[in-house]
Amino acid sequence: AVARAGAGVNNIPLDEYAKKGIVAFNTPGANANGVKELVVAGLLLASRDIIGGYNWVKENASEENLAKLVEKQKKQYAGNELKGKSIGVIGLGAIGVLVANICNRLGMKVYGYDPFMSVNSAWALSKHVRQAKDMDEIFKTCDYITVHVPSTKDTKGMLNKEKFALMKDGARLLNFARGDLVVNEDLLEAVESGKLSKYITDFASQELIGKDNIIVLPHLGASTPESEDNCAKMAVQELKDFLENGNIKNSVNFPAVNQPRESKVRLCITNKNMPNILARISKLFADHNLNIENMVNRSRGDYAYTLIDTNDDVRQDIIERIEAAKGIINVRVIK
Repeated sequence: AVARAGAGVNNIPLDEYAKKGIVAFNTPGANANGVKELVVAGLLLASRDIIGGYNWVKENASEENLAKLVEKQKKQYAGNELKGKSIGVIGLGAIGVLVANICNRLGMKVYGYDPFMSVNSAWALSKHVRQAKDMDEIFKTCDYITVHVPSTKDTKGMLNKEKFALMKDGARLLNFARGDLVVNEDLLEAVESGKLSKYITDFASQELIGKDNIIVLPHLGASTPESEDNCAKMAVQELKDFLENGNIKNSVNFPAVNQPRESKVRLCITNKNMPNILARISKLFADHNLNIENMVNRSRGDYAYTLIDTNDDVRQDIIERIEAAKGIINVRVIK
């Protein structure tokens, strides 16, 4: 088993691990608060020219009449308040829900969109968040847009020329999710034309650095000791439960399976998702007069995972027969 202390698993060969029955975990939500707080900073950076003002003060620090100069210059760095502005949150997972809720508390009109929102997220989301029927509604409606979705084949490049054209003139875009969600070439055109007034991202890309109205941060979202501790603890808990009980939670290449331990012996079986595997295993148990106390099986794509509990002793030769069956990847016995 492998656990990633964070959400991104782009550095883990998931398919190769699945073929070998190696379960890969991540820790979604463990760093959510740290990212949420940086998104709030991003909102302020998108609204007020904090960086421009800071740089001006630093450059004029030696001026004798600095106080008077400040009063004359500060209007050059004026911005707008967040209260009353509309923001669209695309992706209402662990981070997106926290962002939507805090934007609501800041007095913003919050629109949310996530067709795959979990029950837990739905319970946690503020009742004041408006439900958008699709992403295009957010693009057309909102002054600010913040995206919180994973990078997949379906989401890569989702923010492109076509979508920028739908946005309100002067909209502000925040990306603290993944850099490749945005087509940078199209983004630069949108910023240069004024279609987007600001782009704040946590993902450094050379073509974006140093451009006007684009602020690039060095992936600081989860860079807090609290987030790192939370991720490490969750990773350890996931591995511990898997090693001791065979349970799977937050795997990215195998299905979630959780069953209380109430028997003497537990078989943990990874297998290909194909017909008749459970029937063959059950027959093998019956042929050897072994009783199955509990069995749970879940599949995910091409692979499946099965837990079998019994109070009978399962001999090694029976385990070997299960391992040799077609479609079985590996078998682990927990006593």
